[in-house]
Amino acid sequence: MDDLSRFCCLNSDCPQHGKQGAGNLTVTSRYGTHKERRMLRCSVCKARFSERKGTPFFDSRLPAKKTESVLDHISEGCGVRQTGRLCNVNRGTVGRLSRITGQHSYDLHDELVVLSPPNARGPVR
Repeated sequence: MDDLSRFCCLNSDCPQHGKQGAGNLTVTSRYGTHKERRMLRCSVCKARFSERKGTPFFDSRLPAKKTESVLDHISEGCGVRQTGRLCNVNRGTVGRLSRITGQHSYDLHDELVVLSPPNARGPVR
C-alpha cells in the first residue's frame, strides 16, 4: 500500500485542492525507467498528475541523486559552469534546475507566510 498522506490534489478547481491526507488520491500507474514514479488520481475531480508535479524534480531526465547534487552545489554558492563541471551535466541544465528551484522556493515561501502564526508581541511598528 502506498503512503499518499503527503500529497494533495493539484487541481485548483477541486474542493480537495491543497488538502493533504484527505484520502482522495490513488495510484493509477507507475512510470520512469524503473517504474519508480507514481501517477496519482483524485477521486473527487478525476484529475491525474505525477507525484513530482510542482517540484524541481518534475520533468527532469536526470537521476534524483544527480539532481540533488546539482542543487546542493548551487545552494553552496558554486557557479553554473563550475556546478556543471563538478556534476558532469550541461550548464544549461544547471541553469534550468536553478530557475525551477528558485521559483518553487519563492512560491513555497509565499504560501507559508500566509499561514504563519501572528506575532505574539503584537503588530510590528
